[in-house]
Amino acid sequence: MKAYFAGGCFWCVTPIYKIYGVDEVVCGYSGGNEVNPTYEDVKSQKTGHRETIELEYDPKNVSYDKLLDIYLANVDPFDSEGQFIDKGFSYTLAIYYQNEEELTLAQEKIKDLEQSSGKKAQIALEPFKSFYKAEEEHQDYYLKNPEAFEKEMKESGRAK
Repeated sequence: MKAYFAGGCFWCVTPIYKIYGVDEVVCGYSGGNEVNPTYEDVKSQKTGHRETIELEYDPKNVSYDKLLDIYLANVDPFDSEGQFIDKGFSYTLAIYYQNEEELTLAQEKIKDLEQSSGKKAQIALEPFKSFYKAEEEHQDYYLKNPEAFEKEMKESGRAK
C-alpha cells in the first residue's frame, strides 16, 4: 500500500519512516497541477505542489493509523507558514488521502490533536491526485549527504 504526506522538507522526514518498518520512502511532489515539476519549480512556490513523501508499506507491519501518529509526532502541526526554517507553500503540511477510510482516520487524529492542544491544526486534507518523484539527488539524502543532512536538521530546529 502507499500513503502520501507533505511534512515540510522531505529530506528531514524520510529517515523517520524507515525506522518504523516502512518498506520504501520516496521524495517527490504532490498537490499541484503542474506535470513533472522539478525541485526548483516547486521551491519557487509557483506550482501548487508541496514537498511530499510517498510511503510504500505493508499494513501487516505498520498500519495507516500508525503512519498518521508518526507524521503528527514529527511535524509542527500548528505552523501555517511551513515547517521550522522552511517557509512557503511547498513546505506546508498536507495529508493526501486515497479513500474515505484514510480521510476519516486523518480527521479523527487532527480533531484529537486540536482538542488536546486547544489550537487549530494547519494541516490540509486533500484527495490524492498525483505524485511526481523528485530528482535522484533528493532520494535518501540523509544517507548520501550525512553531514549536510545533520546540519540541516540542527539549523532547521528539527534536531537539537
